[in-house]
Order: sequence, then C-alpha cells, then structure tokens
Amino acid sequence: MTDSVTPTIAVCQSDALHHGGRAVAFDVRYAGQTCQAFAIRYQDGVHAYLNRCTHVAMEMNYQPGRFFDDTGSWLLCATHGAAYAPETGACAGGPCRGGLVKLVLSECDGVVYWHPDSRLQPLDF
Repeated sequence: MTDSVTPTIAVCQSDALHHGGRAVAFDVRYAGQTCQAFAIRYQDGVHAYLNRCTHVAMEMNYQPGRFFDDTGSWLLCATHGAAYAPETGACAGGPCRGGLVKLVLSECDGVVYWHPDSRLQPLDF
C-alpha cells in the first residue's frame, strides 16, 4: 500500500501580504465542503485561517481581503463583531465560540506556502 502525500501549495508571493493589510483568499476542502480560507501577515509572520466565524458559520470579511480592524491589531467578524488574535486565531472578544480554524503556512524564497493536513485539503486532492 502506498501512502498519499498532500503537496505543499503556493498561496501567494510574500510581498502580497503586509502587516495588518489585505488578506489573500484561497479555497480549501474542509469537512467535505468547499470553503474559503485567507492568509494574512501579522508582525513578521504569515498566518492563515478558515474564513468562518465561530459564532455563526459565515464568512467574516466586510470587503474582499478585509479582516483587520482599523488598528491592524485584531481580525474581526464584520457581521457579529467577534474579535480574534491574528497570530493564533484565539477569540479575543465578542460573540465567539472558540478560536478560528488555523491552517499551517510557511514562507520561503519570497513565496507563502500552505501545508494541507488531514482535515484541510486542496480542492483537487
């Protein structure tokens, strides 16, 4: 029997993400459904989350790529006002039920990569 290995997926160029700036969206398969995820830069790190508020499972952004509050310090759900820590996805206030679903990213040679796992897969896998 052969083990299948999920490939690493290039999400965007590193310079597409700026601290507290616009996110880059990409599609994933989660729990058998096609969902949107988003990549952000916060301080010097890159992070990615499923675009799904934990209060009510709906997309969080208020405009395409817009997740941060005005200070660039918190990720906000535009509908419910739930606030999440950008570096961990943990609930920081408002009507949250736990933290955001985090995806594993890395950055190498000017490219941001997503590392799919058993629960978060690329659409064509």
